[in-house]
Amino acid sequence: MTTSPAFAEKFESIVGASNICAAAASDAVAGVQPEYVVSPANEQELAGILACASEAGVAVIPRGGGTKLDWGKAPKRAGIILSTLRLNRVLEHAWADLTVVVEAGCPLQTLEDALAKHGQRLAIDALWPARATVGGMLSSNDSGVLRMRFGALRDLVIGVTLALADGTLASSGGKVVKNVAGYDLPKLATGALGTLGVITRAIFRLHALPWATKTVTCSTDRISQAQQWITQLLASNLSYSAAQTRFVARRKPEIFVDILFEGTEAGIASQIAQVKSLARPISVADADHSVWQFRQRLHAEAKQNPAISTLGKISALPLEVFGVMEDLYGRLHPKANFDAAIQATGLGVILLRGDTDTVTSALRACRKKLETLGGSLVLLGNSLAAKGIDPWGTPGDAFELMRSVKRQFDPQNTLNPGRFVGGI
Repeated sequence: MTTSPAFAEKFESIVGASNICAAAASDAVAGVQPEYVVSPANEQELAGILACASEAGVAVIPRGGGTKLDWGKAPKRAGIILSTLRLNRVLEHAWADLTVVVEAGCPLQTLEDALAKHGQRLAIDALWPARATVGGMLSSNDSGVLRMRFGALRDLVIGVTLALADGTLASSGGKVVKNVAGYDLPKLATGALGTLGVITRAIFRLHALPWATKTVTCSTDRISQAQQWITQLLASNLSYSAAQTRFVARRKPEIFVDILFEGTEAGIASQIAQVKSLARPISVADADHSVWQFRQRLHAEAKQNPAISTLGKISALPLEVFGVMEDLYGRLHPKANFDAAIQATGLGVILLRGDTDTVTSALRACRKKLETLGGSLVLLGNSLAAKGIDPWGTPGDAFELMRSVKRQFDPQNTLNPGRFVGGI
């Protein structure tokens, strides 16, 4: 439904004339062009915009820093972009209790800088922290490699406030505006891609900044050897904060296993000595901290070269990833190649380069194998949408439950319509 001038005036009356503007071509979401960009200053204004949009039947696309707006399916319709960038304050840092309350539009780097003044951090490793916002990170469930030690975002977020599609403010885990009985809002909102409500603030559990950090890398050109090493690493009593396997598959595969240690200098030295003993005959070398940016570099390349690059998010049991990578290499070589960064938890990203037909065939086979193993392959970006490849893959047995929850929270399908699993 096209937004009528009358409803545009209502939006303006809520946020002020200077905070609503016509959407530009750069505001399009997967080729779907919205009409307006609306920027509320607080939760009440944001909730008012949602109530007005719901009444008018206008679709709302929530947006923070816009770093992951190409994730998910193209929306079925887009009336307005609802920007959270003016909701950007750190509201309360209870440093003695290791908690923080922050608005959804606050950039992650701004939050981390504020926490660092008290020697604390939100223990995540999200993409593009200077631009990405707290709400966007939660909605896309982007936590990064530190989840190995500190847990996933669902473990770190202990409360959220959601603005529902009808304008209701619903909170859980913090200062209550209104409770939604029977639902765990933080866990529901995390990874829902803004389809259930717009996150306006969040409460996080914090951790202390480490005294020292050190990264080491083990390398090999044999996938089986890397798998054996990861098996030993996972079975060891080493206390590492992150571990990832980088696959660089060109003429032949090169595999690098990076391990991050945090703590005291003496404690780290002892841990690295154990790694060297455990890794034999694989060599262990010191590595620059930049190896942890490998995942972000793959994302950046996919955005810069969408015509020849396809990015996917992989989920599998940690030791089954290696067989999947070996099979994928066999299907692509020598026509195409790939890079991948896989956490020791079995989650990661893979970037495929090559002609569309070769990549499409390999992706279909890879997804089928992963789903057979109980894993998944989600495409990030829309480079293969024209080939009929659904970004999400098979919805699975939980689809009817997800659709039921969507109907409960957003019965008129106002928020991000069609962008989530199965076109929810």
